[in-house]
Amino acid sequence: MTRSSSPTNGLLFALASAGLYGFNIVYARIASFAGASGSAIVVYRVLLMLVLVGIVAAIMRSSLKAAREERGTLLLLGISTAFVGICYLSSVAFIPVTVAAVVFYTFPVLIVLASPFVEGTRLTPALLGVVALAILGVALVVGPAFADLDWRGLALAFGASIATAIQFFAAARCRRTGVMAKTFWIHLLVLPTAALISLAAGQLAPPSTLALAPFAVAMTIGGYILGFVLQFLALGRITAVAAGIIYCAEPVVAALSSALILNETLAPLQIAGGALVLAAIVANVLLEQRRLKDAPLVPIAD
Repeated sequence: MTRSSSPTNGLLFALASAGLYGFNIVYARIASFAGASGSAIVVYRVLLMLVLVGIVAAIMRSSLKAAREERGTLLLLGISTAFVGICYLSSVAFIPVTVAAVVFYTFPVLIVLASPFVEGTRLTPALLGVVALAILGVALVVGPAFADLDWRGLALAFGASIATAIQFFAAARCRRTGVMAKTFWIHLLVLPTAALISLAAGQLAPPSTLALAPFAVAMTIGGYILGFVLQFLALGRITAVAAGIIYCAEPVVAALSSALILNETLAPLQIAGGALVLAAIVANVLLEQRRLKDAPLVPIAD
């Protein structure tokens, strides 16, 4: 594997994953309107993910063994992933998709601010400028949607933001365990965590509730599965900071999807915000390529 191809692929994987996640949350809101709770969707999509990973691993004869030194990191990944899914999908039952997105997308800021302590990243003026540009763009995209807010939705979305920042840092440190094994163990840990939270909230409904909105549930689960695999392919190749900025594309996709699918109106200011986010992503790609030009090659697990 060449030094340049892995980071470039990582950036592309992250961008594709962000797009799928942005599309996915819109269908989660449609499912919530029909009575399928976010926590129930998380539990059943985890079960499906485990089945699919088991089948693919058996066909490809892939090892599901986790690297011994990364087992603690995988535990943290499993717990944080459970909270991301449950909090974010549940938040859109109380607040609009665009509002949930702007609160959730405080996580790139959390990542950048924590990166000097976690990854030893130097906060250069260029990096801070890219982050500011991305956040301004996200704020413009979702800003006009703030009305009739429910504190429960805001708290859930911000909880998902904190959990995502933890997830990104942990995933960037988990490079020796293969993606197949990583996906399996994370979801094996997510399952009991999600089930316990759903039981405590009184939202662990039987599988029949998914039939209340079969297409929306299928799109939510399908978008998550593919987006998750691409996310962890990306986080094995690029830093948490670089990935965090790339994922600012997700609320833009969510806003566009909401306009097309849920008939939510996009104002000119929101379109301008989307253009700023895209500019920030392009600038981030250029900065990341420059940073990695002279960096030593680190072996990763495929």
